[in-house]
Amino acid sequence: MVQIKGSAIKETINQVLRRFGEDALNKILGQLDGEARAVFQGEIFASSWYPLDVFTRFLELEIKLLASGNEEMVTRGSEAVIERQLRGIYKAFVKLGSPEFVIKRIAAVHATYFEGVPIEVHHPAPRSATVRYQGFQKQHRIMGFAIIGFFKKALEISGAKNVALHFAVPIDDGKEYAELSISWN
Repeated sequence: MVQIKGSAIKETINQVLRRFGEDALNKILGQLDGEARAVFQGEIFASSWYPLDVFTRFLELEIKLLASGNEEMVTRGSEAVIERQLRGIYKAFVKLGSPEFVIKRIAAVHATYFEGVPIEVHHPAPRSATVRYQGFQKQHRIMGFAIIGFFKKALEISGAKNVALHFAVPIDDGKEYAELSISWN
């Protein structure tokens, strides 16, 4: 079973509260199924692991109820999270790092947020990379929007220009792995 670190869940809840308020959070919680509702209404520990299925159901409801179904809002949300982190305590590693370094570092950070999802980074050509995620299932497809946001914003902050990202092998293909393709100038 693929799991996600509680810190990601806490950040998502806090972002909903900051942007939309407690009523919006309660609206989402009210539509979650029993297992997901139990997780989100219980105490969430930053260092504990939770089922990714539960988290993706929350994200899908958040998008449906608060963003009129616009899944790009997940990308924008992850961009805001990474920007806060990279303009704060982690700003030195982005400013000093090459895009290749930043990609490897973000992939390493993702490896600490997901359990059951091995991650590999390859650089098939100059100014390009592929990041392979193994273990995601079709129902985790919304995570692709978050992943794109993290890489896009980190690369932009590091000075990469004309950053282009897409899943060459999308999560919802249900294959053994999903593969993110990244290029920049």
